[in-house]
Amino acid sequence: MTEESTAPAPFLTAWFEILDSDEPDRILDLISDDFSLSILFSTGDGEATDFAGGRSALVGYLEQRERGTRTHHLLSATTLGQDELFLGEVRRGGVPEASFVAAGRVEGKRLKRLLIGRSSEIRFD
Repeated sequence: MTEESTAPAPFLTAWFEILDSDEPDRILDLISDDFSLSILFSTGDGEATDFAGGRSALVGYLEQRERGTRTHHLLSATTLGQDELFLGEVRRGGVPEASFVAAGRVEGKRLKRLLIGRSSEIRFD
């Protein structure tokens, strides 16, 4: 991630690139000391899983992920002051699997807050 990035949500764009890389744990270096998150994703049939909390919740989320099977793709994004909003699509083997929206608050060069919602029930195509 560089400060010269022209991405509409440069921090979250870099975040998802790292998450899709061979070393997704590097995102742990990008969070603030008082980081908190909620990652809520549909598991089908009206059920959902929520990873909520601080650093340990993010570690738990990273541990349960299927590394190298899904990739995150930008559909649209914007930055409003410290806040970045990212609408994306999750693909498995290049095939769309789910849509997601992420909101992050960036303070300095660290992510302070992260909220992600993901569902396979809606597409933004």
